[in-house]
Amino acid sequence: MAAPLMDFSHLTPDQRIELAEQLWDSLDPSDLEPSIADIALLRTRRAELAKDGDRGDPWRQTIQELKKRGG
Repeated sequence: MAAPLMDFSHLTPDQRIELAEQLWDSLDPSDLEPSIADIALLRTRRAELAKDGDRGDPWRQTIQELKKRGG
């Protein structure tokens, strides 16, 4: 892991969250747009899902099955 650019250890958790929110809010919406490659990947995945049609199991069912297994 790379060394941090700045040391924020003196800030409280609430102050760090506030800083993160301010940094996020400072971004221009155009900076957050997906790339052409990201859009192509999403379209491919959506087409595969439409072809397969399997949306998986409902989460409640999955949780019940895990509890039965002791997970």
